[in-house]
Amino acid sequence: MSEPVRNRLIEIVALIFLLFAGAAVMPAANAAMIATDAALPPAAEREHVKALLARPEVVREMQKLGLSASEASARVDAMSDAEVAQLAGRIDALPAGGALSNQELGLIILLVVLVLLII
Repeated sequence: MSEPVRNRLIEIVALIFLLFAGAAVMPAANAAMIATDAALPPAAEREHVKALLARPEVVREMQKLGLSASEASARVDAMSDAEVAQLAGRIDALPAGGALSNQELGLIILLVVLVLLII
């Protein structure tokens, strides 16, 4: 094999190797459906947080902590859109009524079984 052909073949192999190496490092695109809440404009999220703060049980707990409902509403108004979105996401992620997650339920069952085996 002549020298120019050999060099050209090495260049092609190196180019193919770089192509595959680049493709392996590239992150995969991921498209998924989003919930309606995730597509809400910031004003809707702000109103959602304010509505939650206006609930009677929340108002009672805030008053116990020395914060009035109007002060809490003013603080929500002073937050940036990103902060309101983060707070709304954290509130929506909380379990309703203190429900147990599957992990916590599994841990409780495991502890009960261990206690019964020990006794």
